[in-house]
Amino acid sequence: MNGLSLTPETEKIKALQEILPEVFTEGKVDWEKLKATLGEDINFSNERYVLNWAGKSEAFKVLQTPSSKTLVPVKDESVNFDETENIFIEGENLEVLKVLQKSYFGKVKMIYIDPPYNTGNDSFIYPDKFSETKDDYQRRVGDKDEEGYMTKDGMFRKNSKENGQYHSNWLNMMMPRLYLAKNLLRQDGVIFISIDDNEVHNLRLLMNEIFGEENFIANIIREAIRGGSQSKNIRVSHDYVLCYAKSPKDVQFTGIEKEGVELNLQDEKGAYAKGRELNKWGAGSRREDSPSMYFPIKGPNGEEVYPIRNDGSEGRWRLGKEKMYKKVKDGDVIFEKRQNESYVVYEKIRDGNPKIKQFTSLFLENYLNAKGTEIIKKSFEIERSYFDYAKPIELMKDLILMVNPEDNDIILDFFSGSSSTAHAVLDFNKTNASQLKYIMVQLPELTSESSEAYKAGYLNIADISKDRIRKAVIKIKSEINSDIETKAKEINKLRGQIPTEDTNEQIDILTTEIEDFKRQDLGFKVLKLNESNFKQWQQIEGNNPDALAEQMKLFVDPVSESATIENMVYELMLKSGKDLNSKIEKEDGFFSVNAGELVLMLEKANQELIDNIIALNPQKIIALDKLFTGNDQLKTNTVLQMKDAGIEFKTI
Repeated sequence: MNGLSLTPETEKIKALQEILPEVFTEGKVDWEKLKATLGEDINFSNERYVLNWAGKSEAFKVLQTPSSKTLVPVKDESVNFDETENIFIEGENLEVLKVLQKSYFGKVKMIYIDPPYNTGNDSFIYPDKFSETKDDYQRRVGDKDEEGYMTKDGMFRKNSKENGQYHSNWLNMMMPRLYLAKNLLRQDGVIFISIDDNEVHNLRLLMNEIFGEENFIANIIREAIRGGSQSKNIRVSHDYVLCYAKSPKDVQFTGIEKEGVELNLQDEKGAYAKGRELNKWGAGSRREDSPSMYFPIKGPNGEEVYPIRNDGSEGRWRLGKEKMYKKVKDGDVIFEKRQNESYVVYEKIRDGNPKIKQFTSLFLENYLNAKGTEIIKKSFEIERSYFDYAKPIELMKDLILMVNPEDNDIILDFFSGSSSTAHAVLDFNKTNASQLKYIMVQLPELTSESSEAYKAGYLNIADISKDRIRKAVIKIKSEINSDIETKAKEINKLRGQIPTEDTNEQIDILTTEIEDFKRQDLGFKVLKLNESNFKQWQQIEGNNPDALAEQMKLFVDPVSESATIENMVYELMLKSGKDLNSKIEKEDGFFSVNAGELVLMLEKANQELIDNIIALNPQKIIALDKLFTGNDQLKTNTVLQMKDAGIEFKTI
């Protein structure tokens, strides 16, 4: 309701929409569809099976535009910065994904994201003016307020359902991010995306286009709200998790380990447990449902035993004749006589080891949003959650388990929100004695001044996210310390007993478990998306000599006025393809990355320093060109020395 009167045109379109809804796309008439619907013989333009939408070509331009931005370390917001390999990146995720391309290409085992569902109330970044140039878009998504926070006006557009390009805007936001995300996945990598009915159809088609229809794994249905949300028609209680693999043949999916069975009975063959009934019950259990499964087996006294139902009628066995005969012959069945003289037959279980139960596409009971909300309330000790739809960590933990990860595998979430994924990784590591690493990416989106989070002092979502991880770390560290103390007491108790092979084995197991606890990585590095430390060459329009003179200064000193040595180290490391957990060592006059894989000369240059660096035999050296100012001979000799030593040398 907008207060405007209806026009004749509006009335006619409304009437047409009621009669022919199929000819409308995003609220507008598709004239080719209308003509075809009315029987006109036409050739559709670009006729092929393809997902297309308004602004798709512009979204490709946004995707293909390289980023000059960098990531700068923020140690005072981090936990154990120098030792941890977990990473939290604060910044706009499209730009961050671009920055990570070179360093993390093909390195991520699993991606989980929970993007905007496009409910009509979401605000997110998208090119909403398709006449907008790439420069205009870049300027807009870089808008910040005086304190450096991303502004709502500059960054976000509310995508209401009344918008004529409602679905297109969402696709324009998602498409470039998913293309970049695919690049980061390993060959055995898997991506999971939470979504609901608003866009699940479009997301499936978009993922088919980006990942390939053949790489679709499953559409998991998750029970999100017990009893469903309010509706005038059908109460909706679920949403979805779409799963695609980079290469399904390279992924080894696993399941949940079921508890083992206690073998508490004994016969001549050894220990066993009473297993399932081999008389089929329930639906399809009558003889006429499967006549071939009605046959006699030899009973305990040599008599013929048939599958008789509880009511005395003829039933059927669960197994076929060959398998049933073999079980009876091998002594792997138990006969129990009923009052009506018929038998119930059970199988004997001789393997008590745990079994793996494969995951199904129905995620029920343990995956409710209410569980995620409750965790946040407990973490922050608040009555009302800062997030309405936070996912429970049980969801992410089971998705992680599903892809069968190994130590040091990377889990990425570039719509991290409250960082439930980071919390899930930490909890998964503790439970499974694992060493998985995470990368979280979250925009410093301003919180509403009326929100509980703002009132509690959280000015943006990234700050809530980081604090959530800190609180999870404190809780898990406390649990680990308690477990270590308990196991240490058990060890002392065992050492006080007479040493046997069994007690020594128990001591070894407990000692290993304590060491696994001590190895847990409970820190995280904070890095923030920022402008490059190096001035960028801009194309000069026209013949402005002053502008050209300013640009020429870049050849003399390209280093930005706000640059710091540490920030330059991280930028050059990233842009050289080294990851954010690379080992950086400050030497006398230079920086060494990963024991000489890369050397950075950023402060001084002289012959003695260059000789010392060459002696280390690094793979690549990057130096600031201005360090050689006034000493062309040193630069020339350095280039020749590097060439003779087989070292890649570059100046900027």
